[in-house]
Amino acid sequence: MRKLKLIWDFRGPASLKTAEHHLIHLKEYKELNNLDIDITGIETINDMHSYAYLVVDEPEMKPIRDALKPHRGQVYSES
Repeated sequence: MRKLKLIWDFRGPASLKTAEHHLIHLKEYKELNNLDIDITGIETINDMHSYAYLVVDEPEMKPIRDALKPHRGQVYSES
């Protein structure tokens, strides 16, 4: 089954702190809705761009996307 990485981008000098804070809310949503999501996190592109993400199975993506409105998504592959 294909997995999709839903991504919320944050830019500016506080992007890392904002992504860290947003990840807290993503984890709260996961717990409140009893979602079986194991892969979440943050990544830093550079000093001015970080993002928070969660990885979902493709069939579960639409309701999560509609509720949380990620900025973008991509096919997830473990590297």
